[in-house]
Amino acid sequence: MRELSTIARHALTVLAGQLAVMAFGVTDTIVAGRYAQEALAALSIGSAVFVSVYVALMGVLQALMPVWAEQRGANARAAIGVSLRQSLYLWALATVLGMAVLLSPGPILDWTEVPPELRGAVRDYLAILAFGLPPALLFRIYSTLNQALGHPQLVTWLQVGSLVVKLPLSIWFTFGGAGLAPQGVAGCAWATLVVNFGLALVAVVMLRRHPMYEPLALWRPLERPDAAQLGHFLRLGLPAGLSILVEVTSFTLMALFIARQGALASAAHQIASNLAAVVYMVPLSLAIATSARVSYWRGAGDERLAGTTALKGFWLAALMGITLAATLLIVREPVAALYSTSADVVALASALLVWVAAYHAADALQTLCIFVLRSYRITIAPLVIYGVLLWGVGLYGGYRLAYHGWAGMAPMHSPAPFWMASAAALALTALAFTALLLAVVRLHRRREAPTKLA
Repeated sequence: MRELSTIARHALTVLAGQLAVMAFGVTDTIVAGRYAQEALAALSIGSAVFVSVYVALMGVLQALMPVWAEQRGANARAAIGVSLRQSLYLWALATVLGMAVLLSPGPILDWTEVPPELRGAVRDYLAILAFGLPPALLFRIYSTLNQALGHPQLVTWLQVGSLVVKLPLSIWFTFGGAGLAPQGVAGCAWATLVVNFGLALVAVVMLRRHPMYEPLALWRPLERPDAAQLGHFLRLGLPAGLSILVEVTSFTLMALFIARQGALASAAHQIASNLAAVVYMVPLSLAIATSARVSYWRGAGDERLAGTTALKGFWLAALMGITLAATLLIVREPVAALYSTSADVVALASALLVWVAAYHAADALQTLCIFVLRSYRITIAPLVIYGVLLWGVGLYGGYRLAYHGWAGMAPMHSPAPFWMASAAALALTALAFTALLLAVVRLHRRREAPTKLA
């Protein structure tokens, strides 16, 4: 029970911070929806592109958590400082690549056939967020470090506090006032930019002054790039980042493909996707907490306890996934009404939330599994499974159902087939990942047993 309690406390702390960050998106969705239906549609498309880029790059950096957690378990504090400084080279590379995509979104908008009347607002939104990407990724390193050290509260209070700044800024920049002209959907991006720089600045100050970080010797001169260590980072982080890219794009590209159905479909989908992202924070927090503990015990050389911790986290994620899915089904109509004053948007969004509930139940299990698998350095197999199921069955299947039909069925010009196909794909993914995780845990327990007997 001790490990379950540790996971729960860690996860709850992470969840508070993640919900604060998700509240950024909820705030922007509500503000844009109240401003104009077209602004909400542009936000749906722009946020889909930004999230795809940001989360993929974030995944490369987030994948370093098992490395730092294992070093903590082995009591190699100074090694953490060296690793963190080397991670700054990855941060610089990720920043350059991400900004390049966000500043030149034309090919993505052309490929997904985003309506011309929305493209100007989407371009402005992404151009602003491009300059908010460097501090956002820098703060992600700070966040990952603290999760590995078992002190997520040093991240959470910053994220919660930043929401107090984000909310009024989004309203002010979007609607204008006090001498500022209304910025529309671009106002949401300006608010995010300000908050990202504020978070990064406070994180640097914390790393410099908080006594907890002193044993890590973080502020030694930056070493030259270490090819061996960076290669290890990339072998772990690149497949993890690509897996997250596949996972997220299977989710976010729906918004771009749905955009051709018009503003009503995009607005309803934005509400559904926003709520799906909010409830996703629960299994994500559990996955982060469980992965940190599994990696800690592996670093300490206790594979038996690492495996036990992984399974406890799995069952907790399953329970929470079912609970949240049921809750979403019950409250879908009043929650959808919070986002928009349009009866048509609310009605369509409420219908989509039935599929979002099924989507989440499977999402909870697969999220826990893939994070823990990274603790065991299993990254290639999940990437392949994601590519085949999430892109092949989920995204492509939804596209075929929506625009071309399937097996004699007529095309369903609605966001619903995308959610139907994605829920089915995630269910298959969860089954595959569960089998893989159980096999890996058994294998490592068997490997440890002869060593202990000897």
